[in-house]
Amino acid sequence: MDQVVETALAVDVAGAVTASVNAAVNEASRQADLLIGGRPVPGGPQWLAEQGGDAGHRREVAAQLLHFRIILTAGVDPLPSVVGLRRWGVTWELIARAAGVSRQAAHERWGRRVLEVLDGYGTGELGGPVADDETDLH
Repeated sequence: MDQVVETALAVDVAGAVTASVNAAVNEASRQADLLIGGRPVPGGPQWLAEQGGDAGHRREVAAQLLHFRIILTAGVDPLPSVVGLRRWGVTWELIARAAGVSRQAAHERWGRRVLEVLDGYGTGELGGPVADDETDLH
């Protein structure tokens, strides 16, 4: 075989894979923003009205749920997205609905890994507004 084919078969692709996944995640975020109707311009009247209120929180949760759906469908590991959703206080029920599975299936699929990230020291302290629905699933 010629050298170009040999290179294609032997070169380390780890960096290219990481760059491709990162690009896919970033594009999923951009697409989620487009599909959700965009975000208010920082400093603008709508943005100011949403700051610190329920409307801004709902918009962010909706955008994050849509991002999760996109990357899950694209075949990208959704764990960082699920961790983010849990940190926003999203329940397993809502994550399951976004994934098109049962609440129990979503928890079985991601629950242990999310807990390892959020409680890396095993203290039981998850930090942030994580939804208090873990005990319902054991």
